[in-house]
Amino acid sequence: MAGKKKGVAGKGKRGKKRSPTPKKGTFGGGKGRLRAMLSAMFAVFLLLGVGLLFLDWKLQARFDGKRWSLPAKIYARPLELYSGLSLTADALEAELVRMRYRHDPAVKEPGSYHRRGNRVHFFTHDFQFLDGLERQRKVLVTFSGDQVKVIRHLPVGNERAETLDLLRLEPMLIGGFYPSHNEDRALIQLKDVPPLLIETLLTVEDRDYFEHSGIAWSGIARAMLVNLRAGKIKQGGSTLTQQLVKNFYLTDKRSYWRKAIEVVMAMLLELHYDKAEILEAYLNEIYLGQNGAKGVHGLGLASSYYFGRSPQQLKLNQIALLVGIIKGPSLYDPRRHPKRATKRRNQVLSILREQGVITEVDYNRAFQAPLSIARKPRSNSPYPAYMDLVKRQLRRDYNDKDISTEGLRIFTSLDPVLQGAAEKAMQKRLKQLERAYQLPTKSLQSAVVITSADGGEVLGLIGGRDVRLPGFNRALDAERPIGSLLKPAIYLTALEDYTRYHWGSLIEDAPIEITAEDDKLWAPQNYDRISHGQVTLLEALVRSYNQAAARLGMELGLPQVLKTVKRMGITRDLPAYPAVLLGGTGMTPVEVTSFYQTIATGGFNTPLRAIREVLAADGKPLSRYPFTVGQRFEPQAIALLTEGLKAVMREGTGKGAYTVLPDHLEVAGKTGTTNGLRDSWFAGYSEDYLTVVWVGRDDNGKTPLTGSSGALRVWADIMHKMGAHSLEPYQGEDIQQVWFDPVSQLRTGRRCEGAMHLPMHHTSIPDQWTSCGQSDKLINRIKGFFR
Repeated sequence: MAGKKKGVAGKGKRGKKRSPTPKKGTFGGGKGRLRAMLSAMFAVFLLLGVGLLFLDWKLQARFDGKRWSLPAKIYARPLELYSGLSLTADALEAELVRMRYRHDPAVKEPGSYHRRGNRVHFFTHDFQFLDGLERQRKVLVTFSGDQVKVIRHLPVGNERAETLDLLRLEPMLIGGFYPSHNEDRALIQLKDVPPLLIETLLTVEDRDYFEHSGIAWSGIARAMLVNLRAGKIKQGGSTLTQQLVKNFYLTDKRSYWRKAIEVVMAMLLELHYDKAEILEAYLNEIYLGQNGAKGVHGLGLASSYYFGRSPQQLKLNQIALLVGIIKGPSLYDPRRHPKRATKRRNQVLSILREQGVITEVDYNRAFQAPLSIARKPRSNSPYPAYMDLVKRQLRRDYNDKDISTEGLRIFTSLDPVLQGAAEKAMQKRLKQLERAYQLPTKSLQSAVVITSADGGEVLGLIGGRDVRLPGFNRALDAERPIGSLLKPAIYLTALEDYTRYHWGSLIEDAPIEITAEDDKLWAPQNYDRISHGQVTLLEALVRSYNQAAARLGMELGLPQVLKTVKRMGITRDLPAYPAVLLGGTGMTPVEVTSFYQTIATGGFNTPLRAIREVLAADGKPLSRYPFTVGQRFEPQAIALLTEGLKAVMREGTGKGAYTVLPDHLEVAGKTGTTNGLRDSWFAGYSEDYLTVVWVGRDDNGKTPLTGSSGALRVWADIMHKMGAHSLEPYQGEDIQQVWFDPVSQLRTGRRCEGAMHLPMHHTSIPDQWTSCGQSDKLINRIKGFFR
């Protein structure tokens, strides 16, 4: 139409620009798509390359670095046998059983034993001590009553039979400190693994191990076919290298993506490391079962866990079972599913026979053999309270990570024989006390600490009535008032002043009132609520008179007594108020043990120690915990105190112990009872053992028990079970036994009225005699002349 403008080229009705349409045969749009595809492909390859580099770095960093967190292994003291040792055949057999020795009448292999009457025949293991390797021995120990009579080394191979003066057994493994992921393993080297075990493993799990480069493509193809038919991932077709990668780096989750990563990492692993390195890593990593909360990893630990022996000692039937378990540790657990495990073992034996690894004769013998599974080791330590003490002492030198991941070998002073005897004695006596006093069942609790009297080594520790239950450790953490257990510090303070005090010195046992720093009046009373007038120091200790002890303490001076307490090993700051004199402050059983340890060692203070030495995983020594000692008191003063504590046992609050102990046994000790009969204590020692016992209730409720009727009974049972030896008399001439008249404070004759036979320091002995004692005086002069 004339007069109308035509639309602008390239615009629609509203004037918007149209996209140009490329002509047919040009490449305008195709180039864009190609560039996008190339960019995407480049990005994918870049990501894959970065991912591959990351996988390679991760793989090498883990494999070249510290591959495993190794738990610390804790050992008891090694049992040392010698002629004349106080030990019964029953006790030795119990020790061997605790160490998982197998009963075998033939005693053919290390770790086996047989007992016949008073003769115990057993075969020890090799063990690497700090001072060298203790070689395995086949021995026969003969007993006479409750003593070792003869130890014979029996010939093995070209060895000669001989009588041994001393035999040191390998120490019992009592537990470990484990990493956070709760894996347990015992590392082994490839050269230490029997060839038959290696051949069986490769024959069953990966026959082409030394030919492939980490991947068996035929196996993967076969597995894919099975999975496609099943419609899910049912089979893996993994090589040993892939299994190691899965266990070492990946998870058990089944997916095609995880499988792809596993394949790549397996090839990378084979690229960087030789077959022997990979195989050794596999032997130490493979998962083979569960012991409680801890996973059992590696053939080294699994060999011990299932059979109680090292890999070198395994027989064909055991090797076949161990390799068979790899397929399904839970499915073929021989303790839970023995029939299934036997069937799997026999399948492995059949494979070995078919592949010519074993003969028909070998097959038949192994096929007919029993599973021979050892007694299952405890998943937790049987001595949780003692392990708690060990860990606390280790923390002085090591952090928690090192303790649980560096494979430390920690040797302790725990004596399983004494520990077991103490546990049984304590539990039995608590039941008897509850029945006798009509108390609710398991209402009483107890804590026990046993040390070597001369060295302060902790030989046993009980943290509660349920000795296998970890948790609140009463021996280390229960702070309870100690009552009269503190009184020896008062009397020792006095006895150190030879010119002023001796056991015959008089003190008034009468009511006393003292104003404390808080302006409160303190008026202690005797347990029997009776005042006894003038008494000797010895009688006041023997009868545990509170009023006399308080008077003596205040006479000596509270600061001086508290200073003595510090010298005796108590490191905590005690409040300087009079009630402390009668044990009004709280202490733990371990602290009380430190206090009495100074007395038992003759005035020498030595810190209590549970650890003897620490070795690294490779056996190199790291730390030694030597016997350290410092003299705090003169031996003469301690000897006098010990004589007083012996009198407590013969004549005073401790004499009830002799309903259990033999009358000839000389021991020393002191009872402790707190207000309201809430705490029953006893601390006492023989020549060889110091034992401290607490009995009470966790809720701090009242009991009907004094120190004499409660803790003393437990203590006596324990000391009797342990076979304690009598205290040796003090040998110095500066302490003499004299007849003394407490009324006149003069020497007297043995036949004179009221005469007391007392130990005295020579500077404390009076020069004057009573008229009754003149004849004895003449006799003493004549004896002195001839001396």
